[in-house]
Amino acid sequence: MSFEEDKESFEHTLLVVREVNVFKIPPRPTSGGYKCGEWLQTDKIWSGRLRVVSCKDRCEIRLEDPNSGELFAACFVPPGQRESSVESVLDSSRYFVLKIEDGTGKHAFIGLGFSERNEAFDFNVALSDHEKYVKRDAEKDGDEAETSSDGHIDIHPAVNHRLKVFEFCLIM
Repeated sequence: MSFEEDKESFEHTLLVVREVNVFKIPPRPTSGGYKCGEWLQTDKIWSGRLRVVSCKDRCEIRLEDPNSGELFAACFVPPGQRESSVESVLDSSRYFVLKIEDGTGKHAFIGLGFSERNEAFDFNVALSDHEKYVKRDAEKDGDEAETSSDGHIDIHPAVNHRLKVFEFCLIM
C-alpha cells in the first residue's frame, strides 16, 4: 500500500460529544417535519457518546458506549444528501432526527438530543465542515483534470480585448 492510499484511508474525528440522548420517536405526523415536544422522556432508549467521523467523502455519525466504545447505532451521511440522513426538528435547536440503517436495507428514524445548545451547534458545524471539505476536494479534482498535459495551468487565457469597429465609432 502506497503512502497516498494510506493517507486516503485515514479517519478524521470532527466532533466528540460525551453525552447525548436517543429517543424512540413517533412516525412523522405531517410532511412538515418532526417536533421534539411530542417525544416523551419515557421514550428515551439510550444515552452515550456521539462521534462525527469523516473519511474521504464519507461522513458517519456514531453513537457509542462511553465506557466500552461499543457501537449502538451509526448514521451514514451520503455526500450532498445530508437532509435525507439528518433532519433538524421544528421546535428546538438541540434535537435532530437521524436515519440509521442496519446494512441490509432496513432503516429506522431515531431522535437525538443534546444537553447543551452549543453542542448541537458544534454538531451542525461539523457536518457543514465535512460538506465544504468534500465540495472543495471535488473542485480541486476537477481543476486538476483541466490542467494541460505538461502539468501547467494557463492562468492567462487568450482573450481578445480589441474594440470592435462599431464600439470604436461610438467612442469617437
